[in-house]
Amino acid sequence: MFKRIAFFTYGSLSYLLFLGTFLYAIGFIGNFGVPRTLDGTPSKSLGIALLIDVGLLTLFAVQHSVMARKGFKDWWTRVVPKPLERSTYVLFSSLALILLFWQWQPLGGVVWSIEDPFGRIVLHVLFAFGWALVLVATFLINHFDLFGLRQVWLYLLGRPYTTLHFGTPGPYRLVRHPLYVGWLFAFWSTPTMTLAHLLFSLATTAYILLAIQLEERDLVREHGESYETYRRSVPMLIPFTRRHRDPELAERISMRTQ
Repeated sequence: MFKRIAFFTYGSLSYLLFLGTFLYAIGFIGNFGVPRTLDGTPSKSLGIALLIDVGLLTLFAVQHSVMARKGFKDWWTRVVPKPLERSTYVLFSSLALILLFWQWQPLGGVVWSIEDPFGRIVLHVLFAFGWALVLVATFLINHFDLFGLRQVWLYLLGRPYTTLHFGTPGPYRLVRHPLYVGWLFAFWSTPTMTLAHLLFSLATTAYILLAIQLEERDLVREHGESYETYRRSVPMLIPFTRRHRDPELAERISMRTQ
């Protein structure tokens, strides 16, 4: 019983660290309410600051992608108990982000600045919409499984872990990756785009496009024809862009995900 409690405590603390990191990220990217943000007064030369920022972004991308792959998980769960695999992934991701927040170097320079009050309000609203969509999307696909709490909770109760069924709730019927759509709104919706913010937005967008390819390869392997059907019928990031939406495919998705 002590082992189960210890595992649940570890998973809960990892989740709380993620939650704090998530909230800090809102202020970090939005430039409010936190000690260090994306923008600010440069303290290093442009070349050095650029190298540091690119290194921090690369570290996060590598950690986030490699630890999410099935091959790594199969090896990693020989070292880390299986109920803790997802919580450990969440922990390492949070630590990589904390390092990025701590060591990020402003670059100076302004790419664009929207001075119109209404335009600034619109961009702030889209920024908030992006973060809200990210959060909603995680709950629609089981927020607590995504961040490891369900795994340690089931282990605490002595129940076996069961994989989630493939489904397409809410915005998942419009785009395959509403979670990433939310991130894109959050990263790009700013009334003042600095060089540092532009670097961050470009790098994270490139990572998202790469991550989708890797993620969908894993989803096809896990769900087979169900996901292939979904992928052919629903656009990746931009809704209503399928020119020839096949009603039979849509019907098959509906039947398989109910």
